[in-house]
Amino acid sequence: MPKLLRPLPRGVFAHLLERADEREVTAAQLTMRAGWVDGDPEVPAGRWFKRFPGLIVCGEGHLVTTFLRIGQVPDGEEVV
Repeated sequence: MPKLLRPLPRGVFAHLLERADEREVTAAQLTMRAGWVDGDPEVPAGRWFKRFPGLIVCGEGHLVTTFLRIGQVPDGEEVV
């Protein structure tokens, strides 16, 4: 299983900032996500998602690709 890529490519990072702003992701939610990433988690090689309070982080392989609000439907394997 891949590990998350860090640091993110500039374009991916810019996309995530846009989604965070658009979907009103809070600093507390980003801090929870950062704590999870700091734990160097393994993720599936294909599409995956991880649920946090008020936020769903989606990715594909070693990249985080977007943020969803609760109620939006993620695609892929759930990471626990």
